[in-house]
Amino acid sequence: MPHGWREMVAICMAAGAAVAASGCRERADGADRGRAAVVVAATGEPVTILPPLADETVARDIGDMVYERLADLEPGRPTIDSTAYRPRLAEGWERVDARTWRFHLSPTARWADGAPITAQDVRFSFDAYADSVLDSPARPNIAGRMTVTAEDSATVRIAFTEAYPEQLYDATYHVRIMPAHIWAEIPRKEWAADTALAHLVGSGPYRVTEWKRGQYLKLGARDEARTNIRELVWRFAPDPEATLNLILSHAADLMELAATPTGVARVERDTAFRVVSYPSAAYGFLGFNLAAPGAGGRTRLALTDRATRRALAMAIDRASLAHAVLGPRAVAPPGPMSRLLWIWSDSIRTIPYDTAAARRALDAAGWRLRSDGVRHRGGAALAFDVLVPATSTSRRQLAIALQEAWRAVGARLTVTAVDFPVFQERLGQGKFDSYIGAWLDEPSPRGLADQWTRVGWGALNYGHYANPRFDSIFTRATREGAPEAAARLYREAMDTLNADAPAIFLYSPDNSAAVSRRLGDVAIDPYSWLSALPRWTVH
Repeated sequence: MPHGWREMVAICMAAGAAVAASGCRERADGADRGRAAVVVAATGEPVTILPPLADETVARDIGDMVYERLADLEPGRPTIDSTAYRPRLAEGWERVDARTWRFHLSPTARWADGAPITAQDVRFSFDAYADSVLDSPARPNIAGRMTVTAEDSATVRIAFTEAYPEQLYDATYHVRIMPAHIWAEIPRKEWAADTALAHLVGSGPYRVTEWKRGQYLKLGARDEARTNIRELVWRFAPDPEATLNLILSHAADLMELAATPTGVARVERDTAFRVVSYPSAAYGFLGFNLAAPGAGGRTRLALTDRATRRALAMAIDRASLAHAVLGPRAVAPPGPMSRLLWIWSDSIRTIPYDTAAARRALDAAGWRLRSDGVRHRGGAALAFDVLVPATSTSRRQLAIALQEAWRAVGARLTVTAVDFPVFQERLGQGKFDSYIGAWLDEPSPRGLADQWTRVGWGALNYGHYANPRFDSIFTRATREGAPEAAARLYREAMDTLNADAPAIFLYSPDNSAAVSRRLGDVAIDPYSWLSALPRWTVH
């Protein structure tokens, strides 16, 4: 699966249980809370934080404190806007020609072991991300798309194989720079199994000081002038409930997601914490299977009819549904996107909620209501199934709400909940009528190609949606270098997709982080929620 387009297993469930011993309230795994130490409660423990291999969210959170990019994209800014990037390891850059950029490394940049950071480190890091042995999640964005060379010790040239608007994005967003003097002599097939803390050397504000597997990981500030927080500790819990318990027992200061209304309310009742809301990069949807009916027979045939799908979409009050299941800050997206994606616009045309119009449209499509309350056409009932992962309470709730809404217009929906591996397997095999999915956005909208264009068949376009007009407009948008013009094209493409109703886009939620009141100046980047933490203060 391409990096960043991760299927959301569930919106976290939260509930309380045991309270930790009172001693943990002052000291968590050896962290002296009085010395500006901060403890983060995390669900799950990463296998590694080495950048090319770090795939879990927690691994990236920790890695972002240790490793750096050449430059950082400002949250919410267009990926094709060259003014949206801020220096990190590179103090400056310029375009050489239509396919080439030159980056100038900061002369003061040093690894945590004191060695200078050089252009060879940058070349080495890009080569590692492109290596099929490591098979980094970001590899599709790097391999075969660019050549990285060192012009001198402090100057890097990145030459792309073709001209396209998101070169600067691909040169900076995906790759965290690693020290060649540590990793070059270690065979790459051994990297995943390497657990030596001495090898986890980065250029960021923190270094790894201790990792007790199964319990916690500690980071220490490299230079107290660069951060107000001297020590960071990640405590690992096996599930969201246990993670919340670390917060409510005051054994931790931070938790990324207390997603359910119950979990949020419990945090809000604790006067030592506050809830900080910020937009999520996720969006959820019901997708129809538009492939040839096959084993689905006449049931599936109903969903391949555009007029029927549009009528079903009219019967859903998306905004009310999002609020009911995901909370009052959730919204119904205008297409396949979260609120973070820079192409979002309320001007995108969507199918309006109108149950009377839905009934008329179903009548016009030949669906006749029978005494059993279900519509039929040509001997086939307007009845189909929705597939959901059993691990996701929110998606099951959405499925039940859709079931009720469609019953009111004469459509019968059954709900099948399966374990997540089975859910993924059935999607890949096309063994479903419809499904409720959830995806995480990256800052670039081009990843939508894998989900909704013909190119995505065999990838993430499980429903086999295909419209040549949509594909054409979308492709033009990816090639447009002016942000405003590109946004207009992307939105035109969304208008086309929405008119076909290959899916019903149900929600884009807010995240609710639990934050200790001892922390001040809290700012959260939704794509990397702790990236600004070095600038937070501790009371």
